[in-house]
Amino acid sequence: MSHFSGNVVVLTGGIGGAKLVLGLSKLLKPEQLTAIVNTGDDFEHLGLPVSPDLDTLMYTLADRVNPETGWGLAHETWSFMEALEQLDGETWFRLGDRDLATHITRAQLLANGQTLTAVTQQLCQRLAVNVRLLPMSDMPVRTRVQTEQGLLDFQHYFVRDRAEPRVNKIIYDGAQAAVLNSATMAALTDKDLGAIIIAPSNPYLSIDPLLSIPHLRHALTKADAPIIAISPIINGAAIKGPTAKIMNELGVEPSAASIARHYGDLLNGFIVDQADRDLVSEIQATGITTIACNTLMANLDDKIGLAQHTIEFAQSLS
Repeated sequence: MSHFSGNVVVLTGGIGGAKLVLGLSKLLKPEQLTAIVNTGDDFEHLGLPVSPDLDTLMYTLADRVNPETGWGLAHETWSFMEALEQLDGETWFRLGDRDLATHITRAQLLANGQTLTAVTQQLCQRLAVNVRLLPMSDMPVRTRVQTEQGLLDFQHYFVRDRAEPRVNKIIYDGAQAAVLNSATMAALTDKDLGAIIIAPSNPYLSIDPLLSIPHLRHALTKADAPIIAISPIINGAAIKGPTAKIMNELGVEPSAASIARHYGDLLNGFIVDQADRDLVSEIQATGITTIACNTLMANLDDKIGLAQHTIEFAQSLS
């Protein structure tokens, strides 16, 4: 356990974010840690409400995630998908047999009039996850990608088309109207808040949907706690996913320095990988205190190590 006394809020989405939250969960008491999770990827598929980033985080913290992929459940079986294929159903988005239970339970609870926040809380309780996972809003915000092939829903772009189409612009539908639920607002305005951490997630696909909600961005600018981001780009490349490809297509050099500029004056601190140590002074010159450490989370020790560095960095900034 860390000696960090304050509470920590993590803005997160995707696999890198889930790894960091897992590391933090090993250092902090459950009541000290809140993850505010991207729901821009959420969609309805085969009549079921799917929340990929919430589920990845929930499965990771429940120690049920598929270790090979970093998403989905371990020991998954695919009888449902095989039967669906025989019926000529939509099989481009794979729902495993065990994973289906989550989406069906979510569908039932939402149909009973519960909010996504309340539903997430119940799913976490049932899977013995005691870290607080909060969807960024109970109102729908949908990430859509403007490509050379027209406007694509996020999952069509990301999963069906394997992030291959060239990106011109990314739109966060519904963000302007979205409000924060009381739990998210309380976490961001908590007098014991010691750090706000932006996980090493894809800024455009996982973090910008959160930052595009005016209430959330405003709460961040008003927060007393230091805001620290961790670069998802190491030595000009993304660990996973299309971050570097998207940056190139949007005319942004894929580098840790570009990520720091992207978040800009929202940040008090920034963490780059050892491999980008030579960028520290360039980023510092923009007024953001920057450190280098190992940010590659290949195993549990790496995850805890990065979480420890981040917490100690937060302490030094507050």
